[in-house]
Amino acid sequence: MNINKKLAKRKKKISKKLKKRNWTQQPHPMFKASNIHYEFDGRHQGISYGGIGLIHLLAQKTGLFKEIDKNLELLKRHLPYHESDHIANMAYNILAGGTCLEDIELLRKNPAWLDALGAQIIPDPTTAGDFLRRFEEQDVLDFMSAKNIIRKKIWKKQPESFKKTAIINVDGTISETYGECKQGMDISYNGKWGYAPLIISLAGTREVLYVVNRSGNAPSHLDSAKWLDKTLDLVSGSFEKIYIRGDTDFSLTSNFDKWDKRCRFVFGMDARNNLVKLAGQIPESEWEFLQKKPRKIKTQPRRKPENVKAQVVERRKFKNLKTECEHVSEFEYRPGKCQNSYRMIVLRKTIKVLKGQCQLFDDVRYFFYITNDDKKSVEQLIQFYRNRADHENDIEQLKNGVSALNNPSDSLISNWAYMAIASLSWDLKAWYGLLLPYRALGRSIVRMEFKKFIHTFIQIPCLIIKSGRKITYRLVGYNDQVKHIFKMFHRMKDFAFP
Repeated sequence: MNINKKLAKRKKKISKKLKKRNWTQQPHPMFKASNIHYEFDGRHQGISYGGIGLIHLLAQKTGLFKEIDKNLELLKRHLPYHESDHIANMAYNILAGGTCLEDIELLRKNPAWLDALGAQIIPDPTTAGDFLRRFEEQDVLDFMSAKNIIRKKIWKKQPESFKKTAIINVDGTISETYGECKQGMDISYNGKWGYAPLIISLAGTREVLYVVNRSGNAPSHLDSAKWLDKTLDLVSGSFEKIYIRGDTDFSLTSNFDKWDKRCRFVFGMDARNNLVKLAGQIPESEWEFLQKKPRKIKTQPRRKPENVKAQVVERRKFKNLKTECEHVSEFEYRPGKCQNSYRMIVLRKTIKVLKGQCQLFDDVRYFFYITNDDKKSVEQLIQFYRNRADHENDIEQLKNGVSALNNPSDSLISNWAYMAIASLSWDLKAWYGLLLPYRALGRSIVRMEFKKFIHTFIQIPCLIIKSGRKITYRLVGYNDQVKHIFKMFHRMKDFAFP
């Protein structure tokens, strides 16, 4: 029986179990297993991470390991590990559901895991920590460069529609730590101790193009211009149009003229007095009402539940702000550090100030966005800027999904190295989706949360069978995406990268 028939049989069996039916009153709970026994199979070996072999194949076929060993020279002698072994060890630990270096210990003591990767031994957590402490700043840069070389290879394999536009998101975040002896840590603006990494990602694939660790008291924009220039160098030639978007911290006006020659950008601008004065001089006839797009409902509309929070705020007579309407306009503006003038988009927001059921007064606030895009309408540019909020989801996934910002080491540089290595597991998920033959599912994987990706495509029980020079992953677990794992395997097996 071939694989497709086996999968069809398994799907039919589970569909039969889950078929809707009119149940009668049941005398016992559904979970009624009682006669349970445990045995140990001394012959077969299995792991619960059957998808890791495909990730390993993807890394090999793209030339990732060769590129890492070519760019990094951290070990004087390979006794017994290479640089790529250490990096794969940490990235695979995260893909197997690990959240810290200590979780590697469970994997290295699992003979089936070692056989699945063709390894006699893998580094323990202490050795992994020592490897991180060997990094200097240039080594972290070399590692990210190695990733970006592979990234560009994968971009070349994408259809022409993919290469039309690259949207670069940039933002800073706070990576909190409860340690007290980590070099480079400091207290941030919100009172949290730790680091302040800069995250630059590609919106279409959610790949982390650059992650830069900085001291905890660093402002978001610190050194961001240099890294945005590096990002432009990376994506230039791979995409026809390039956009950069960021909040007010990244409106670095001294760089606008330089970026104007290379890309389109949209940045928020602080509502300084001179801008508010200019917005106040715009005639009322030039303001346009900003209509919010109705939310698309894929199924039937449902009755909106009662807003309990709003009821409590009203009952206790808390001060409450409600947006009544929004109007937009624009004018030409030349920042003091620029030679060129740019479009300044103005959003005028009228806000009701309430206390209980009593309206105190109306407040008018201005929000400013500067851009060199002369094609999009004002409404399109505001929506484009607001879509930047999706970058917050990427950062949240890096923090709580991938656990890439956990700071397991004792210095700023070594923790930066861990951030770059851990974000490789997030990038591998994106590359998995970009190379999947079924493109609709591939796009879904790119957007998928890291936890769901692990549960769906990695954590599948399988037997590991070694015979001669072949390692066979015999899947015994099942979900409705297993068929695509086999399709991905056949594509990767015969896939050739330049």
